[in-house]
Amino acid sequence: MSVYTELTLSEIQAFVAQYQLQAVAYQAIQAGIENSNYFETMTDGQQYVLTIFEELTHQEASFLAPLLQHLQQSGVAVAAPLVASNGQSLLMLNEKAAQLAPRIQGQHPLQVTTAQAQIMGEQLAKLHLALKKYPLKRSNAHGEAWWQKEAAKARNGMSQVEQLILDTVLNDFEETTEDFDDLPKGLIHGDLFRDNTLFEGDKLNAILDFSEAGKDYWLLDVAITINDFCSEWPNVTLNEDLYQAFLTGYQKVRKLTEDEQEVLPTFLAMAALRFWLSRLSVAKRNAAEGRTGEHVLQKDPQEMLAMVKARLAE
Repeated sequence: MSVYTELTLSEIQAFVAQYQLQAVAYQAIQAGIENSNYFETMTDGQQYVLTIFEELTHQEASFLAPLLQHLQQSGVAVAAPLVASNGQSLLMLNEKAAQLAPRIQGQHPLQVTTAQAQIMGEQLAKLHLALKKYPLKRSNAHGEAWWQKEAAKARNGMSQVEQLILDTVLNDFEETTEDFDDLPKGLIHGDLFRDNTLFEGDKLNAILDFSEAGKDYWLLDVAITINDFCSEWPNVTLNEDLYQAFLTGYQKVRKLTEDEQEVLPTFLAMAALRFWLSRLSVAKRNAAEGRTGEHVLQKDPQEMLAMVKARLAE
C-alpha cells in the first residue's frame, strides 16, 4: 500500500467518473509494501479507496471482486469493490489494474486487546470455512516455492548465523510437512497483519487486502495472523494471553486438528521467515529500481529476523 504510482486529481476524477462519481480531493495512503492506495472524497462527502495493483496483472487481480463479494455474503467483514458503469469491478489506470471500494471507518490496532485477538481468530476461521468450497484455483504466490527461491537469492547477503537460522527453519518446515502430510489446506488470506484490518474499539469493521489470497495450509494463515496480532510490540515475543484468546476464537468456529496443534510452533517460525525474506526482497527491489520517497514504506527485515529467532526460542 505504499504509493508507487503517483496520480493527479484530474486522473483520479477521470477514473471515478466510470463509477458515476465526482472526486474533489484525494490523499495517498502510506502503509503496506506492494500496492498503491489513495483515499478519495466525493462531492457528497463519501469516501472511497482506490487501489492500483503494482504486482498483479489485470487477469491475476480479476479474482478479487467475486471473492470479496462471496465473503461479504458469507458474513465475513470485508469491503467489496464497486461495480463500474461497464459492469466491471476491475478497471485499468495508467496501464495497471485498479479498483474502487468504500472506505470503511476504523483504525489499525496498535496495541491489540484480548477481545480483538479473539474476534480475529473467529473471523479468520469463518473466512477459511467460507472459502472451503470456493472454486478459485490459485496457488499461494508467496508460498513454499517462492520462499525456497528467495532463500537461495538472499543467502549470499547473510551472515553465517543468519544462514544457519534460515536452514534450520526451512528444513524443520520441510520435515514437518512430510511427516504430517494431511494438514488441512484451502484458500488463505496470506497477509493478515494489523494494518490489513480496521477496528472501532473491539469491533472488527473490515479485513483488507486480499491480493495474497491463494491455496495453502490454513495453519500458515493462522501462524501469520498470530505473529502480528499476538506479539508484544515493539518486542516480537508472543503474548500468551493474546495467543490463547486468538486460538479460543478460531477454535470456536473451526477446531484445529491434533496434528495442527502439534506443529503450530513450526508454522509460527516459518511464517516469520516468509516475511523476513519478503522484506529483504522488497528492500533489494526498491534499491535497484530507485523506489523511494515519502509515500514509499519499507518495512524493516531485521524486525522479522528477530521474530524468527524468538519463535525458535519459544
